[in-house]
Amino acid sequence: MSLLQFLPKIIEESREEYLASKAGDFVVVECTGGENILAQGDNMAFMKYLAEEKALTGELNLVYIDPPFFSKTNYGTEIKLHSDKIKKVPALKQIAYYDRWDEGLDTYLKMLCVRFYMIKDLLADDGCLWVHLDWHAAHYVKVLLDEIFGEKQFINEIIWNYKSGGSSKKHFAKKHDTLLFYSKTSKYYFKPQKEKSYNRGYKPYRFKGVKEYRDELGWYTMVNMKDVWQIDMVGRTAAERTGYVTQKPEALLERVIESCTCEGDLCADFFGGAGTLAAAAEKLGRKWISCDIGKLAVINQQKRLAGTKFSLLEQQTNENKSSLPSIDIKIDLQPIEFTDKVLLTIDLLKYTLSTLHNIPVDEKNKVVIKKIMKEDSLQLVDYWSIDCHYDGLTHRPQKLIAKDKSGLNCHFENMGNYFDRISIRIVDIFGNSLLRAFRIGDKIT
Repeated sequence: MSLLQFLPKIIEESREEYLASKAGDFVVVECTGGENILAQGDNMAFMKYLAEEKALTGELNLVYIDPPFFSKTNYGTEIKLHSDKIKKVPALKQIAYYDRWDEGLDTYLKMLCVRFYMIKDLLADDGCLWVHLDWHAAHYVKVLLDEIFGEKQFINEIIWNYKSGGSSKKHFAKKHDTLLFYSKTSKYYFKPQKEKSYNRGYKPYRFKGVKEYRDELGWYTMVNMKDVWQIDMVGRTAAERTGYVTQKPEALLERVIESCTCEGDLCADFFGGAGTLAAAAEKLGRKWISCDIGKLAVINQQKRLAGTKFSLLEQQTNENKSSLPSIDIKIDLQPIEFTDKVLLTIDLLKYTLSTLHNIPVDEKNKVVIKKIMKEDSLQLVDYWSIDCHYDGLTHRPQKLIAKDKSGLNCHFENMGNYFDRISIRIVDIFGNSLLRAFRIGDKIT
């Protein structure tokens, strides 16, 4: 039986699953202020949480998603560690996310279809959905979107053309992605973008009433943007590069955001990945929500968005608390001579993984991790943050210290009049996190 014959069943079963879906239990584990949200957990459970707990049904102005492409590939990333105690530490290869669907294309389409129903609920009446795909499944996904949103709500098929390595002698080089652009209703917001259109021969036309411009190539006019976009991929040395596999360029997302939203509007990405939607929305003065199930994706996003205001939410699971990592910390509080202030110092001493069972690396890399944990364990810490005035409920860091090319700074100092309670959050290179709280006084407890 062909897949086309399965599509009605996929749509029916997806709607039933959508109606039966339940909100996940998400809690705030860190907050730097503001209304923006970064969440780690299942995106369907999170969307239901937004609808039921945050009352955001009909409130999102733009949803952009960059889901798995049905590429039948597992995407990984390399982590390079630098240790003064261990020579020649090999790069650790770990899985970022899986794009294999062993049960077939129908299971992939059903996964997306369920989420399309939920996204439609969350969109405002003037809101829009952009679905970023490639040649693997875009044509099937469009059929599902036509059914859920309506054929009349299909606005554009955008072709993002880019340069990248790799070609074949057996077919034309695949150098584009497809973005499917839908509106929730006919009253959607859209602001046309402009682009240069060069005159023939780059010479002036001098048509009456037509404004012409000139640059180093020649004469051109400004016209409404076409549906084929030439935007470079994120270069290896680009300032925005995070190292996360499949990262999309900010220029692409800025164009989408500026087309369909106004300043102050709410944008969301439920397959957040490298966090490009959130980064672009922040730059353009929009509010944002970003969610990803992968711990690696979320720690990359948190570092990328450091210095902005958002709440970090995590989905609560039945994870065995005894399997959590541990950290040895030295805390000292000393009066500063000739002042009424005190100096708080914190030093990370040792980091220990209780198990390597759930670490997304192969056995060869686990041998390397064991060596690092024994000889230079703090190299496993990706970043840590400090809340010097912990309220006992929410970690609100005043400082985030991330690993850089030279390693991790494991020392922190802060001067103040008074310290009562502090909290320290540790996140390792695999996405594991640990929160430790201390009451400061004559005795550290």
